[in-house]
Amino acid sequence: MQTYRAKWVLPVSGRPLENGWVTTERGRVVAVGAGRADGAVTDLGDVALLPAFVNAHTHLELSWMAGRVPPATSMPEWIRAMFAVRADAPGAADIDAAIRTAITGAMQSGTALFGDITNTLAAVPQLEALSADALVFRELVGFSALDPSKLVADAWAAPEKHRELIQRINSRCFFSVVAHAPYSVSPALFGAIAAAKGDAPLTVHVGESPEEMEFLETGTGPFRALLERLGVWDPAWRAPQCGPIEYLERCGYLTPGMLAVHGTHLSDADLARLRDAGGVLVTCPRSNVWVGGGAPDASRFYQSGVRVAVGTDSLASAPNLHMLDELAALRRVAPGVPAARLIESATLIGAEALGFARDFGSIEPGRRAVFAAVTVPLNVTDVEEYLVGGDAHAAADVRLVRAD
Repeated sequence: MQTYRAKWVLPVSGRPLENGWVTTERGRVVAVGAGRADGAVTDLGDVALLPAFVNAHTHLELSWMAGRVPPATSMPEWIRAMFAVRADAPGAADIDAAIRTAITGAMQSGTALFGDITNTLAAVPQLEALSADALVFRELVGFSALDPSKLVADAWAAPEKHRELIQRINSRCFFSVVAHAPYSVSPALFGAIAAAKGDAPLTVHVGESPEEMEFLETGTGPFRALLERLGVWDPAWRAPQCGPIEYLERCGYLTPGMLAVHGTHLSDADLARLRDAGGVLVTCPRSNVWVGGGAPDASRFYQSGVRVAVGTDSLASAPNLHMLDELAALRRVAPGVPAARLIESATLIGAEALGFARDFGSIEPGRRAVFAAVTVPLNVTDVEEYLVGGDAHAAADVRLVRAD
């Protein structure tokens, strides 16, 4: 057994504990309390100890693009810039090094669990090497796919060598095949992915930009032009003339637990539909601004009753993968939401959404003993608000604590 003492312990499942302690055994929490602790104690000092952060949406394989794709005024503009950068991609060794550096930096800043979107599975070996936990989403695109069922079957079958690798990680990583976005995936492919998912959660980029909403309403605009330019436009496709969540429902993709990523332009009706379906909205406020989609009205997300998780998106559209910086951005766009709910979004709800709730998301008996420790000034009385309030958190002030 080992007991850790901290100025503050934030279980997330309960109120903050001043002068709190956590006792662990064999990598699991066995007790949580405040005041005097019995036995040998490791004093972590003037820190807030909370569950390790959950980055519910990122693209680790794009880490080599850090600093190369400038902010844009619209999503299509950003996509064009990203395509131009991707055409000049470095070699595999440089990509692997960038992924490893990104994962290391995220873990050093308190993150232990990732929802990683991939087209290549390039991050899986790096996740294994660094003992990081993840739900790896293999993302498909195909607006004019001739045989959607075969595309999905191939996506599930292709990573067998990676599946063996994943199994060697002691259940640290799991795998799912998912769709990219309403403007890049056909209704038939959406349905085929959902039909093959089994127990795996689905995710999708949705409600991210005004141009996406225009495309679904009219079938015209920059995304139509992009599909035509790429030679993948399907002339048989008809605009559904509805919101994106209703569109996913018509396609059979809106399933319990679906992660709707971004949601910046979802209507109240879409949010209610997502909530009623048992879905989760994953907000990435810094990335939304970077790619020209606009700042999300996150207060409305919480008011709708939908479960909200938090992601950073990739280093192609965010300056870093630090969850405290993402929480500060979330606080700016959701000033009236209690700090405890924002922290819950970056821990417990993210863990639940990725299927890791037995291990992550709260500090309580049975959970993994993996924590984020954040240095807190002595004069802080509202520790939750301090953590999300935008005060500068230097890299040295945050660390991952493992009692494995």
